[in-house]
Amino acid sequence: MTQQFTGRHFLLIMIAFFSVIITVNLAMAYFAYSSWTGFVVRNAHIAGLEFNRKSREHQDQVALGWQTTLEGADGIFRFALTDAEGRPVELKSGMAIFRRPIGDTQDTMIALTPVPNGALDAPFALGDGIWNVEIEADAGRDVPWHEIHRITVKNGVIK
Repeated sequence: MTQQFTGRHFLLIMIAFFSVIITVNLAMAYFAYSSWTGFVVRNAHIAGLEFNRKSREHQDQVALGWQTTLEGADGIFRFALTDAEGRPVELKSGMAIFRRPIGDTQDTMIALTPVPNGALDAPFALGDGIWNVEIEADAGRDVPWHEIHRITVKNGVIK
């Protein structure tokens, strides 16, 4: 006796088919959302032309072996550098740009001013959540010190 193909069989096949498609779409959306860095450039052509120069500058910066300290609490943001031997690098001035990973409505730029220990300070107030902070500082080199960090702010404290 042969089994007959019924409406029930067709329904089960359709449910299985669409379940697979929906599951794959949800998985892809999750991976896209959780892995996106938020990095965006305004003009891809210009960014491409500047890539080699910026890459060389970054390699020169890394070769110095300097370490960064980012702190934010009690309404004060502090950026400091130490050289390869652990001595503070005296910073003359700087700028910090805080950006949300998506969107630019909450972008915040603050001027950093030197404090006696060689670090740079500025008052800051950011909403809770994830931020990208881009720092450019005058460390007495031909090229300004430049770096980008992903930070989390919770109750006014950088974690």
